[in-house]
Amino acid sequence: MQNKFEVTAEPRSTQGKSASRRLRRAGKVPAILYGAGKDPASIQLNHNEMLLHTEHEAFYSNILTLKFAGGADEKVVLKAMQRHPVRPLILHVDFLRISEAEELTLRVPLHFLHEDAAPAVKTQGGIVSHHMSDLEVMCLPKDLPEYIEVDLMDVAVGATIHLSDLKLPAGVRIATIVHGGDPMQPVVSINAPKAAADDAAPAAG
Repeated sequence: MQNKFEVTAEPRSTQGKSASRRLRRAGKVPAILYGAGKDPASIQLNHNEMLLHTEHEAFYSNILTLKFAGGADEKVVLKAMQRHPVRPLILHVDFLRISEAEELTLRVPLHFLHEDAAPAVKTQGGIVSHHMSDLEVMCLPKDLPEYIEVDLMDVAVGATIHLSDLKLPAGVRIATIVHGGDPMQPVVSINAPKAAADDAAPAAG
């Protein structure tokens, strides 16, 4: 079951850098809401609430609910977030409204299963090498997965799992492949232990 995230939001009437700085000093985050054929709307969020939400991996790949006092809720996804380069501060957020009838494109994390228990690792000393940590997918909002599982239990030493090997939930497509990218792009591989790889290399003349 997917997590459910609700974000408290308020309309924002002030614009510009100085107004944004005042908002941040007051513990607010300036944000923009757009998409679904509606005009963009400037909003503001509670900074500490947002910071807590962003500690959850699932927050970045879920349908979120923007809660407006006395107004209609909005179903959205997080499209962009600007953070302070040093301090634990969120500077700006972009939300995309969703339409249940329109396909959306979003990055979701990859969860690698049985990394330690796979025989290639546990008994043969193979070394797991991750080529990707997340994946851009396309689907209707109702089909949006929180993550994609990649099972390593039966992967042999020297083998690679490619994009085309991934088992996707119904209704979910890989954006790279849809747009003509290489379906053989590597996702994860299990490499031979270094000593074994050195033994297999031809001796220098």
